[in-house]
Amino acid sequence: MRVKICGLSRPCDIDFVNEARPDFCGFVFAKSRRQVTVGQAEALRGKLSDEIIPVGVFVNEPLENVVWLLKNSVISWPQLHGAEDENYIAELRLRTDGKFPIIRAVRVDSAENLLAAQKCGADFLLLDHGAGGTGKTFDWNILKKGNDAESAGSFPLKPFFLAGGICLENVDEAMKLDPYALDLSSGVETNGFKDRNKILELVRRIKNG
Repeated sequence: MRVKICGLSRPCDIDFVNEARPDFCGFVFAKSRRQVTVGQAEALRGKLSDEIIPVGVFVNEPLENVVWLLKNSVISWPQLHGAEDENYIAELRLRTDGKFPIIRAVRVDSAENLLAAQKCGADFLLLDHGAGGTGKTFDWNILKKGNDAESAGSFPLKPFFLAGGICLENVDEAMKLDPYALDLSSGVETNGFKDRNKILELVRRIKNG
């Protein structure tokens, strides 16, 4: 099971993930209490282990900015949370020669919404309670229905990151949903800041059971 720690903003956050060794980490370029500037992201990226894939989180970011960050190796995957449409995704792929996997965030509030998301041109979906990172879980029963081969509403799922309120108390249940990766942010924080012990324990549990 893969794991992503999102919302890194301090040098010590990089130290924590370098120690824990998740598969991905996330730098938030959209307006957020976890937002980083390009300069901050470059500095943090410079400290990051080569074994960890850096993901950039965007909301309606001008395309040229995302392309620059990818081509200059500040990030390796873009994660889109805004109103970016299929034309945006296609142009992003064209301008980067299709070298970088694209993640599209989806607010999951119904099976119909999840079904529609399967037609998206992104390589991966990120399924969340809300586009802005609410720190809350959505109704995971929607996913269970989608994975139920005997259900009239069943459908094949794109590989997906599961996000929203995942923490020590519910991580075992989250893993049973068979995501491509679990995306952690508020669940590895204490008082709004990344917590080394929580990061280490959650990554250990996800990787080792």
